[in-house]
Amino acid sequence: MYSTIMSKASNNSSNGITLLGGLLILFIGLKLGEVGVVAGWSWWWVMSPMWIPALVVLTLGIPLLIIKAISRARRKRRAYIDMLD
Repeated sequence: MYSTIMSKASNNSSNGITLLGGLLILFIGLKLGEVGVVAGWSWWWVMSPMWIPALVVLTLGIPLLIIKAISRARRKRRAYIDMLD
């Protein structure tokens, strides 16, 4: 039982820096150190590993939520119409 609890607990914990987090740290270090092509980038692009995933989630998530709400409303309307018949 103890091993089951520990295996579940270890699945919920973080294992360190993610790929995007590491990329963000790398870009910031290269920008501040004025190394390579990153030195000429705008800070918007240096910070892009942080904001691009959020933009993708919003771009895909909001339309999916709208579609789900429309579908739910249609099902409820259909159930109401069937109830009246």
